[in-house]
Amino acid sequence: MTETHQLLAQWLPGWMTRALFVIDGKPYSAATLIVLLLLLVIIWWLSVLLERALLRLSERRKHEPGAVAATHLLTRIVRYSVWVFGTLFGLNYLGIDLSNVALLGSAFAVGLGFGLQNIFSNFAAGIIVLFERSLKVGDFVELESGVKGNVREIAMRYTRITTNDALDVLVPNSEFINDRVVSWTYDDSYRRMHIPFGVAYGTPKEKVRDAAVAAARTVPGVLQIESREPTVWLVEYGDNSVNYELIVWADRRLTTTPAATHATLMWALDDALHAANIEIPFPQRDLHWRSGTVNVRLEKGEQPDNSAGA
Repeated sequence: MTETHQLLAQWLPGWMTRALFVIDGKPYSAATLIVLLLLLVIIWWLSVLLERALLRLSERRKHEPGAVAATHLLTRIVRYSVWVFGTLFGLNYLGIDLSNVALLGSAFAVGLGFGLQNIFSNFAAGIIVLFERSLKVGDFVELESGVKGNVREIAMRYTRITTNDALDVLVPNSEFINDRVVSWTYDDSYRRMHIPFGVAYGTPKEKVRDAAVAAARTVPGVLQIESREPTVWLVEYGDNSVNYELIVWADRRLTTTPAATHATLMWALDDALHAANIEIPFPQRDLHWRSGTVNVRLEKGEQPDNSAGA
């Protein structure tokens, strides 16, 4: 530390090397704080460069299953490690006694009681999510808050989710720990989807089933193997129609775009029902009149219409 002060004193003005405060008999000047800041900036810059280098090396493996999630986990661990060990090295190089970090920890603990607890909880939740791997980059999730989309990034404080409308939503990491999360792509590559529709009363069930199954088979990505082929369920007798559900197993591409997949299947289903001359009913009501009399009051100048009784 003495050699560092001597070197700084030769090139910097006197006011920058003048001690601002003393800790354990060691003076700390403005120049010392500037050097510490530069070291932190260099450490941050090196961590970013190292992360980008790892991402470039992993580009050739991006098509392998789980490669994207594993690369994201590795780069985050490397970045955080460089931050921590680089900061400790910088503090030690400047002669700052690391035992004094306990004072900083005490101040930080006081700060937690005044509103930093959310930041700390989100950071801890992000670490848990990264190491537990219950949530990975590339997963399609639906949160209890209603957010639905692909996981693009798991950062220190938040997770970035991109919806199918290309909207980026920054979700606090604690939401993935404390609330319910539905993962559409956690394990199996296929998911079952239900497409409700209704037909007119009197339509043969077999005819409806054949038309709906034929419609599902025209959509690329719908699974057509034994035990997971398209099928049709009769679910209820409605007010105006007999209600069915088209049941299909969809691949990952269809699963991660549920609204578009629903629209595609409905489009194919409508074409198939029309081709089979199956009526799609519309809401209607039957009115029944009982015998009796109706009193009608005419406005002044109006003549009664006797054509109804003719």
